[in-house]
Amino acid sequence: MAKKRYYVVAYDIVDDKKRYRVSNTLKDFGERVQKSVFECRLDAGQCSVMSSKLSELINPKEDSILIYPLCKSCAELSTGLGLIGVREEKEFKVL
Repeated sequence: MAKKRYYVVAYDIVDDKKRYRVSNTLKDFGERVQKSVFECRLDAGQCSVMSSKLSELINPKEDSILIYPLCKSCAELSTGLGLIGVREEKEFKVL
């Protein structure tokens, strides 16, 4: 089994339709934790597939998607303030 790591994916998309498509694509890979931020637990292959799918949806001259890898200990040290739900470790299927 391939080693999985945590990724934080944040996006700033100008167009509403593209933003909706990006959001729906990310739902296949992780969990929304803010309006434009997802947490994903993926292996390298899944991250590559996700990146490819996302790159097809955006205009790189006006949109941005940032993908931050987190090591396990960094992910465990993360904290939240305010309206933060309990994070459950879920398995996501890549279609």
